[in-house]
Amino acid sequence: MASPPLIAAALVSRLRHLTRVGLCAVPLVLAMAWDAGQAWDGPRVVAQAQKMGGNTSLRAQGLVQIIGEAAAQDEETRLRTLNGFFNRQVMYRDDRDVWGAIDHWASPLETLSKGQGDCEDYAIAKYFSLLAAGVPGVKMRLVYVRAQLAGSIQAHMVLAYYPQPDAEPLILDNLLTDIRPASRRPDLLPVFSFNAEGLWQGVSGSSAGDPSARLSRWRDVLSKAKAEGWW
Repeated sequence: MASPPLIAAALVSRLRHLTRVGLCAVPLVLAMAWDAGQAWDGPRVVAQAQKMGGNTSLRAQGLVQIIGEAAAQDEETRLRTLNGFFNRQVMYRDDRDVWGAIDHWASPLETLSKGQGDCEDYAIAKYFSLLAAGVPGVKMRLVYVRAQLAGSIQAHMVLAYYPQPDAEPLILDNLLTDIRPASRRPDLLPVFSFNAEGLWQGVSGSSAGDPSARLSRWRDVLSKAKAEGWW
């Protein structure tokens, strides 16, 4: 296993690389077209939350208010605001405990309805909420990583934010309360990244698993997010 400093250097280099074309850039062909300029619909989000019952409506109203306030802030403050919201409001639970499934990618409202989720659910909710707050989608990537946790290597997902195309990314993670640059996350090694526009396979020589299976889950999330009013 590589040492932590080498892993940190690989993470920074690889995430910077993923902002460009990359070694193995794979276009993400979606069933629906993504319009980056399409505004989100806050009232629709609240209306859809009301249909889900429980505390979902109150949680959604709180989130919509926070997104509105964050939209007037600088981008890094938006990151801290919404990263903190989900890290506080959502309790980590395995998909099998929450959904009775091995791997379920929840929409933001599904996550709020349960008040629980795993790493993918945190990253997805933060991604759509930051989009709603006005952070350009091209500055964000959901990144699958290999994380050193409790002495073992585990699959994990984080959200990466790039202030500039070639800048060192900032990592939003449910495992930590603070947002750190990639160089300060020696516990993470990227495998592949994606957003609404594309999928990028990461480390040369490493398998990213079955892309079609992962893309199908992401297409499902985009469809659910559209129905909820996120874009």
